[in-house]
Amino acid sequence: MNQSSSRLTGRCTLVGAGPGDPELLTLKALKAIQAASVLLVDDLVSDAIVAHAAPTARIVYVGKRGGCKSTPQAFIEKLMLQAVLDGDNVVRLKGGDPFIFGRGGEEVEHLRAAGIEVEIVNGITAGLAGLTSLGAPLTHRAHARGVVFITGHAQPGADDTDWAQLAITARELRLTLVIYMGMRGAAHIQQGLLQGLAPQTPVAVIQNASLPQQRHGVTTLAALQSTIDSEKLASPSVIVVGDVVQGVAAWAAAPTQAQHVA
Repeated sequence: MNQSSSRLTGRCTLVGAGPGDPELLTLKALKAIQAASVLLVDDLVSDAIVAHAAPTARIVYVGKRGGCKSTPQAFIEKLMLQAVLDGDNVVRLKGGDPFIFGRGGEEVEHLRAAGIEVEIVNGITAGLAGLTSLGAPLTHRAHARGVVFITGHAQPGADDTDWAQLAITARELRLTLVIYMGMRGAAHIQQGLLQGLAPQTPVAVIQNASLPQQRHGVTTLAALQSTIDSEKLASPSVIVVGDVVQGVAAWAAAPTQAQHVA
């Protein structure tokens, strides 16, 4: 099939699969998955979500997980483009939301440069689902005027986040900090945040948000790394820093101690 004719039939949709629980898929995401002829699936997308694909769909796993061997981004973008040019209905299925630390922006830019428009279907991001699963909000009129989503994993060669300055800003503006991919650098992040936030600032660490194997620890900023170590929390996790964590039942019960619920 030549390029001009295939572009009349091929299409691409970036779909957010949400934090993992298949019941948190949007209806639009479900319909896109069911209609796809090719699915390029991220590593953190659960089998229960992929099971919604048509029996005839070609499923390609293109794992991307921090700290593990990953499919090169350039190769993924090449696969997406070729499948669209071959006339397929391509769904790029990504954990969480495609535009929150999912490299969705890079993939859209690549396809648009080739003259292909892309549809985006948002998904619930783990930073929201994680704290919500503990019964606490990210914003609260009495505790947080806003929220910052930030990665704890700097791109190779890029400057590290100024965690001390971010802490000062969060304190002055009353912001909740939601840190993705921060587990390997948690001690460094903790040290920086303590330059601007009080040691007793509430913190929650949520691993595998929304999944049956979800675990979490609730603690203070001063005890962040020690709680990660003692509870053996690991990636994929989000770290939530701020007074909104006071809404978690475990914190309300014993705010001076690290708390864990399996």
